Amino acid sequence: MVSALHRKLLRDLWNMRAQALAVAAVAMCGIAAFVSLRCAYESLLAAQHRYYMDNRFADVFTTVRRAPASILAQVRALPGVNEADGRVVWDAPLDVPGLADPASARLVGLPLVPGAGLNRIYLRSGRLPLARSPDEVLVSEAFSKANHLRPGDSLSAVISGRRKTLRITGIALSPEYVNEIKGTSFPDNRRFGVLWMDGWALAAALDMHEAVNNICLTLAPGASEAAVIERLDHLLERYGSLGAYGRSEQVSHNFLDNELDQAKVSATVMPAIFLAVVAFLTHNVLLRLTSLQRAQIALMKSFGYGSWAIAWHYALFALGTVMTGTLAGIGAGAWLGTYYGKLYRAFYHFPEFPFTLSGFTVAAALSIGMATALGGAALAVLRALALQPAEAMRPELPTRYRSGLLERAGLRSYLSLPLRMVLRQLERRPVRTMLSIAGLACAVGITVVGQFTFDALDAIIHVQFRLAQRDDLTVLLYQPRGLAAAHGLESLPGVTRVEPFRAAPVRLRFGSHVKRTVLFGHVRGAELRRLVDTDGNPVDLPPEGVVLGQKLADLLAIRSGERLSVEFMDGRRRTVEVPVVRTLDESIGMFAYMELPALARAAGEGMTMDGARITADQERLPTLYRQLKNVPLLSSITLREATLQSFLATIAENLRVNTIILLGFACVIAYGIVYNAARIALSEHAVELASLRILGFTQAEVGRILFGEQLALTLVSLPFGCLLGYALCALFAALLNQEMFRIPLVISSRTYASALGVVLAATAVSGWFVWQRVRRLDLIAVLKTRE
Repeated sequence: MVSALHRKLLRDLWNMRAQALAVAAVAMCGIAAFVSLRCAYESLLAAQHRYYMDNRFADVFTTVRRAPASILAQVRALPGVNEADGRVVWDAPLDVPGLADPASARLVGLPLVPGAGLNRIYLRSGRLPLARSPDEVLVSEAFSKANHLRPGDSLSAVISGRRKTLRITGIALSPEYVNEIKGTSFPDNRRFGVLWMDGWALAAALDMHEAVNNICLTLAPGASEAAVIERLDHLLERYGSLGAYGRSEQVSHNFLDNELDQAKVSATVMPAIFLAVVAFLTHNVLLRLTSLQRAQIALMKSFGYGSWAIAWHYALFALGTVMTGTLAGIGAGAWLGTYYGKLYRAFYHFPEFPFTLSGFTVAAALSIGMATALGGAALAVLRALALQPAEAMRPELPTRYRSGLLERAGLRSYLSLPLRMVLRQLERRPVRTMLSIAGLACAVGITVVGQFTFDALDAIIHVQFRLAQRDDLTVLLYQPRGLAAAHGLESLPGVTRVEPFRAAPVRLRFGSHVKRTVLFGHVRGAELRRLVDTDGNPVDLPPEGVVLGQKLADLLAIRSGERLSVEFMDGRRRTVEVPVVRTLDESIGMFAYMELPALARAAGEGMTMDGARITADQERLPTLYRQLKNVPLLSSITLREATLQSFLATIAENLRVNTIILLGFACVIAYGIVYNAARIALSEHAVELASLRILGFTQAEVGRILFGEQLALTLVSLPFGCLLGYALCALFAALLNQEMFRIPLVISSRTYASALGVVLAATAVSGWFVWQRVRRLDLIAVLKTRE
């Protein structure tokens, strides 16, 4: 049997259905954001874990110049090593059918026993290369899709100075290359891929019989990664080791790990902001409801209903509203989660990527919805508990009349009557006014956050790919050579400028902090790769000392003026101390920079180069590309515009999709906040406005008074909302400050203007709906209202 309180609850929900639906819509957005992002995070994490386990992804990696295969027995004997594997890995230029641009590949030797060893491949289609076959390869799935390659197709590679035609026998995946990244760039599946060929055949092509240049291993349970790396570096130092590193620094894993961190932050912070707004709206609705129902609360207590029964009645109002949005949000979030899954499947390459909607996520969403509803209702419920029947039967004391602040300042004659009424109303209830301003400011702030990523991406593209990188292409050599190699590049057709650079692998130390990175040596007055400050102004490298990226400096806990230990991992392997001259904010990567002569002196070597940045006549680029495909000294070629497109297709695209979805949620929330504020104002002033109608005010005049109050609150909230938006953007930028990629705190005037426009538009639409209510004011009911 339905009790009287339950019937009253249903009537209240129906009578306030518009406001309840607004709160439910905001709750739906918050829960949908949480569920979708959490599903994406859990699905990606589960796919990663299963793939790594099934295909035995290594824990530690290292590269050497050349080591005898027999060294693997000593590696396996090191304390803390569980299993070790050695192979030959080589980068080579590629000529891909149908692709005019130069491409490159990483050639990886397969083990003698198929399916053995670490970092095992997963054969998607086709077959493995035959044993000792010199011209058969597997090709990575992402590269094959980007270039429409299938088993049976052929491509050409320059291996150790000799051009070879390779025939594709199958399509494969590897846990090492969930993202196929070349060096410190971004995935460019059109121009970079991974090829696996028989290990004996690859070693023969490189004259590395019974030798390896790449070693990976797994750790025994409880082993110290740092201790194993130290022993491994000591063992392999005489073989030209470039320094061992753990899984966290493996490029593909690091890229994926950054994505997981970003998904985890997004699944926590933005929904928390949305649901805080839900609690605020619920509080406002119930606070006004209990104010309007003072007499009903008194009657219920007089008829014997206990305080807790009445409190639960109003708590059920909040639960019914918010949980309706929560259930809808779970469904919407599950649907959005499948979309995120499709997005991740396009970026990250796993054998399987099942969609995961865990019981934990559903339970967490329901718990969060309940906590939000009860948290928002708490103050209103406590107020209902505190009301005594005798006091509640009396109406609230009318507000004492007094002139407004502007009137007391002598501006009365300049203010119209409706404006004076609006200003007095706002001044008489300062707490309520401040709460309304806070809610509207949240609407502005959330909308600013929703568009912030677009500004950040524009800033990154402008600074990184327009001001800093000004070359057309970058070439890398197989091994360091004298600067005379740059003259050979200058003679290529169409080349207009060549700037050689050194990319020395180093280990930086400051105190107890250690970080592996690349120390770039630039020629004096370099124009094709400039360092720029936060304002985009060029920064000249000092004749001595090092310049660090700010993120790298933060990880090392070092400041300008302090001395940094630099351990070179190649060449003469010197360790020197150099002063840190300055730091620079960079959005991509973590690198160190020196002038090329200073780097050569620090390394104790002559002036050498690892590669060069090149500009060319745009009309002759196709000819240059054809020529570069046959240059035997090059290990890889990177095009600046291709790198930009790769960036836009990976990190930028992912952020853009997230932003569009969250921006849509932000607009719904902005409208919910504004509409709720307008409806609460109407319910508060319904008696006054109806009385004004009876006194002779027209509907338009009454509407202007009500809408004027909302417009005044909105206008006052706008600057506070912009400040709140800036603070929230700063929070996001700090939380997404990752090693590979960082979001700069850049907010354009366009974003602020757009956010203000969204809130003002929501105010106008809400005002129109409220105006329709004003037109239907029941004057007879007003005459019966007890004063």
